Amino acid sequence: MTHVAWNTLSLREKVGQLFICGFDGHEPTEGIRRLIEEFSLGGIVYFRRNMRDAAQVAELSASLQRLAKYPLFISIDQEGGMVVRLEEGVTVMPGAMAIGAAGQPEWAYEAASLSGAELREIGLNMNFAPCLDVNNNPSNPVIGVRSYGEHPESVAALGVAALKGYQASGVAAVAKHFPGHGDTDADSHHELPVVPHGRERLDSIELVPFRAAIASGVDAIMTAHVVFPAYEPDDVPATLSKRILTGLLREQLGFEGVVVTDCLEMNAISETIGVARGAVKAVKGGADLILVSHRLDRQIAAVEAVYDAVLAGEIPESRINEAVERIWKLKQARGLLTDELPAASNREKAEEIAKRISEAAVTVVKGGERLPLPRSANLLTVWAEARVGTEVVEVIEQERTLGAALRTEGYSVNELRVGLYPDEEESLSVVQAAEQADIILFASYDAGFSKPQTELIRRLSELPNRIFGLVATRTPYDLLEVPDVPLYICTYENKPTMMNALAGVLSGRLPAQGRLPITVGSYTRTN
Repeated sequence: MTHVAWNTLSLREKVGQLFICGFDGHEPTEGIRRLIEEFSLGGIVYFRRNMRDAAQVAELSASLQRLAKYPLFISIDQEGGMVVRLEEGVTVMPGAMAIGAAGQPEWAYEAASLSGAELREIGLNMNFAPCLDVNNNPSNPVIGVRSYGEHPESVAALGVAALKGYQASGVAAVAKHFPGHGDTDADSHHELPVVPHGRERLDSIELVPFRAAIASGVDAIMTAHVVFPAYEPDDVPATLSKRILTGLLREQLGFEGVVVTDCLEMNAISETIGVARGAVKAVKGGADLILVSHRLDRQIAAVEAVYDAVLAGEIPESRINEAVERIWKLKQARGLLTDELPAASNREKAEEIAKRISEAAVTVVKGGERLPLPRSANLLTVWAEARVGTEVVEVIEQERTLGAALRTEGYSVNELRVGLYPDEEESLSVVQAAEQADIILFASYDAGFSKPQTELIRRLSELPNRIFGLVATRTPYDLLEVPDVPLYICTYENKPTMMNALAGVLSGRLPAQGRLPITVGSYTRTN
């Protein structure tokens, strides 16, 4: 691998540096080899499909870097909580909303720096985190617990702490999704959302965390595939909008770092303007790094389209030079162009921080007087789990469920698992089991987006002479669907460390310390 000045690269090489691409498998494919060797690809993005464990990822990262003439960004969405791509051999930190419920910026910093050190040690040098979206829409299907909460100042404080933690560990932090994906009721993976608010409202809420991140020296900012008519009257999504990327982000907010697009294969772009043309528009608008995560044909077409647009004069070569210079500066800042070794990770300390944050995050919203649960009771837990995955809702079958964690606390537990959309047969079996129980705990998963799950919760809560508790293990808004449940607890994620913390609260071993980072009906952070 040769470390050279960016301005010695050929035009073809400079254009290649503008792209981060993904591939399938645990070893380099012919397609990704071609992108690296023939097109001088700037970076790689990993998904769960690429990773078994930390040791395999370290070897994969090293093999990809060996293929490259110029050092690669190797990136990941390791947000923590419910959006992590790697779990084996690294510490899974709590997600943003759990950290928001715990409420300590120093924990946000420590979680990011310790996680970043583990990632850097296995060859990862860019994390698409933290999310700086202010989640103030209960119907948001894509952000939710990936946000620190609904209060702009809190999101700013926790997000800045996290980005500083990542960068201190040698990992480039990428704040997302600019100008803000928190107040949408559509998922840009599937369609093109619109945030219709005026500039005054956007300035006072959505832009607050991004201004703070820019002032704190964030490495990179990722764009949102969202339309903001207040800044872009022509219905162009922010990712492709010069008015937003250059006019707002660069000129008004003064951001001098790297602008990264969200993946252009998301339907908001791929099913409208298309990936190749979208890449040209994004570069023209002011984006420096273009993310194309999946298909080789689209990746090659996008690189070629940008190269041809430069040759045709549609994109000035000065725009390419500007982007590559920023990319080179960031690679230098994060140690990619030097031989310095990253700081050693500390797995023991990382696990301890994850445990402390989880224990501080469990939020008893209502019914705390019913705790601790009596150990002599006949206890049924119902565990809702994803069985069909997306990039945001991943299929991860867990052994450490709520029932398993409660058994560790000394309870006798019967646990049943259901899908996110339980059918009548599945629901009936749960109701029959519940009729034999004294206490029923339903661990819900985004019940507000599932009528069958909500209906099952309602049926169980109406059974007479039983204690019923609802535990929201993802979005805290599930209470809105069944507001009369007597006991409601939010954990913001269903990861093993959080389930251990929840079981500790239910048993009385731990106090309930978490505070709602969002408003749920009449319940707020001050309740």
